[in-house]
Amino acid sequence: MEQAGAAPARPTLGPPLTVYVDDWRQVATVRDHPDRWSHLLADDPEELHAMAAALGIPPRGYQRHRRSAALNHYDVPESLRLRAIELGAVPVTWRQMARLTREWRRAGARPTRPGPP
Repeated sequence: MEQAGAAPARPTLGPPLTVYVDDWRQVATVRDHPDRWSHLLADDPEELHAMAAALGIPPRGYQRHRRSAALNHYDVPESLRLRAIELGAVPVTWRQMARLTREWRRAGARPTRPGPP
């Protein structure tokens, strides 16, 4: 039973995730959908795909980067960016995201995966 005035529990996908969503918010039209778009990345591909699935993003939305698996991502419109944060994604600035991906590339810690599930 919830106490009056208590904040509702935030929905999550289970254990804490290391999924990140940046604040890029690039104005663009993707598949006839004009919006402000950001990037969804994770240090683990399984977590990234799980979050994308929870957001209803189809596997075709997965973007593999030709130079580095650390840059593989999903683009998300503003409404899904906010939903990802509700589900536990860590909001970061685009500069913080650039630092994270640079660290992942240097460490080689991010596993390569041929594509989405």
